[in-house]
Amino acid sequence: MEQFDRQEYFSNRELSWLLFNERVLEEARDKDNPLLERVKFLSITASNLDEFFMVRVASLIDMVNVGYDKPDPSGMKPDQQLAAISTAAHHMIAQQYTTYNRMLKKLLDEKNIHILDIDELSQKQLDFIDHYFNREVYPVLTPMAVDSSRPFPLILNKSINIAAFIHKRNSQIQHREFVTVQVPNVLPRVVKLPGQEGHTSFILLENIIRRHLHQLFVGFDVIESACYRVIRDMDLEVDEEDTEDLLKEIEKQLRLRERGNVIHLDVEAGISDRLIAKLFDRLSVSQENVYRVNGPIDLTFLSKLVGKIDAPGDMVYSANRPFIQYELLEHSIFDAMRAGDIYLHHPYESFDPVIELIRQASRDPQVLAIKMTLYRVSGHSPIIRYLEKAAENGKQVTVLVELKARFDEENNINWAQKLEKTGCHVIYGLVGLKTHCKMALVVRREENGIKRYMHFGTGNYNDITAHFYTDMGLLTCNEQMGIDASNVFNMLSGYSEPPYFHKLVMAPLWLRDTLMDLIDHEMKNAQDGKPAFIRAKMNALSDEGMIKALYRASAAGVKIQLIIRGICCLRTGIPGVSENIVVHSIVGRYLEHSRIYMFGNGGETLVYLASADLMPRNLNRRVELMFPIENAQIKKTIIDLFDLMMRDNIKTRVLGSDNHYEKTDRRGKIPFNVQEYLARMAAQRTIRREHSLRDRRTFIPIKGNENSQNPDN
Repeated sequence: MEQFDRQEYFSNRELSWLLFNERVLEEARDKDNPLLERVKFLSITASNLDEFFMVRVASLIDMVNVGYDKPDPSGMKPDQQLAAISTAAHHMIAQQYTTYNRMLKKLLDEKNIHILDIDELSQKQLDFIDHYFNREVYPVLTPMAVDSSRPFPLILNKSINIAAFIHKRNSQIQHREFVTVQVPNVLPRVVKLPGQEGHTSFILLENIIRRHLHQLFVGFDVIESACYRVIRDMDLEVDEEDTEDLLKEIEKQLRLRERGNVIHLDVEAGISDRLIAKLFDRLSVSQENVYRVNGPIDLTFLSKLVGKIDAPGDMVYSANRPFIQYELLEHSIFDAMRAGDIYLHHPYESFDPVIELIRQASRDPQVLAIKMTLYRVSGHSPIIRYLEKAAENGKQVTVLVELKARFDEENNINWAQKLEKTGCHVIYGLVGLKTHCKMALVVRREENGIKRYMHFGTGNYNDITAHFYTDMGLLTCNEQMGIDASNVFNMLSGYSEPPYFHKLVMAPLWLRDTLMDLIDHEMKNAQDGKPAFIRAKMNALSDEGMIKALYRASAAGVKIQLIIRGICCLRTGIPGVSENIVVHSIVGRYLEHSRIYMFGNGGETLVYLASADLMPRNLNRRVELMFPIENAQIKKTIIDLFDLMMRDNIKTRVLGSDNHYEKTDRRGKIPFNVQEYLARMAAQRTIRREHSLRDRRTFIPIKGNENSQNPDN
């Protein structure tokens, strides 16, 4: 019998992630994308890579430092992974700067958008930056000398800094002094310049400061200067079992995080060996973690630059017009939910109904309680505002705020404290587990007794990201789901642990076993000659047990289609193992974020949506939910949507047996971009609805069948 745990059957998690970031970089190089969108894609690759170093590379370095050498499923030990990552990351960063210098910067110049250096400025522009420096920048700067009496300062994570050698003017002894200046992050890094009409010009703040370094060190000459940036280990280390107050402990760890070890150093390509040696000495960073970049350090400034361009016209995507279910906004949402389950698909459909559920609940005198999980929310979240209003109106409001949501910890601490002040009951989840499920529960007293209204989603309650993350949600008042939802909140707030759930499948208790049973059932169906398939969409697939189960199913004849945006540790095309598995990755205008799990079930397809990817952390260390779709029309809608996504041949890459992703072969096929198609369909539905509403005074609730999409119509 074939064994499914051979090392060559698995890809390394970190190298697979780098392949995903390459796919994002391809979007920056794709001439069919609008120019400023390409610029933003390049910025995204830089931001992605920073987070990768701060968390994943930092974790591997910690493993090496403590002598942990257990190999991953692909057979790579931590030190081997670090060596491979270094090679791949150096190549990727070189590609990023080639894209910037040889493509995007030239194309921006052709559009009269210029990112200028000092030697390219006109006299008028030089006068402007001199005035700007003296008025705005100079008062904020703190030049730091480094000598026996002044130790090397703390260099903040991701801050841009200028290192320089200076020497005393007119001194007979040419003694070099080392100094460093932080480019202040309280000022805009991208500074707009005056220029000729029809041209938009910018300069980076660090270049303005370098022109005026002599003003910071009066009596000294500047011999050499170069920009540099460090990335530190930014992973939180919180021992929850020994922590009485989790909020205070995370606040403490956030302060300590800025002092984490330096794991990555960016320097300008022209820096001298002597100056970089000073940085090596002071920052304790190894040679393989130094990246010499041929251009501005930290390309994330490009997203800010795009925001400063007036009237970008056809250089950006046309505005998205999501379909709005007005009947949910202008009438009782509870009446609409009682009439049947309601399916939402963002960003093609508006996120407003989710906000409206909480808004109406906060004001409805019949609502007794609102319970909700919050993982990531926007900076000015309307949902937070309505939860506060609900508490002020005497509702019992319980909010689980996940304080350990990576890089949103500080934001979530602020929300937690704000909610508590308005009378909400705030809980922080379970020891050792992140609460990642997306669920809202409204308890309402009605004529026939207590009734529960729920929203379950695949994505966060974030009204901003809902405009560009693809997610799915379900509004329902299903009685058994309501009982399960109450049990979930009781588990999160207390010690209740029901023996089973009616409909919802929860991690870490049952999700892994349930998925395994569903996969095994498909294997049995295949062996019995019944329809057998698995179709799933997720952000990442890295769990060894789940991959082996998929291999077993494939070997048994189950047809498997996977749409995986990011990490995929499964290998395709292995004879006798994964010949029946196809893996697609869609990377385009919107961030694919919805999680769908479908099983043939002998001809009666089972459809689930979930908050979880198939990663060890989701299955073992997070509170996640998978929920069934039982409404026939909504089920058909989701099946049809999966078919559409599998048809995409513009933004889809297919994982080959060589473990590389290639664009699909479009020869003889009509080009089809699923994201643009769904956005266009949503806009057309909106226009039809607007025309219809002009002649109607009543609203008819639209259920799951309204969302069904047929590209051939």
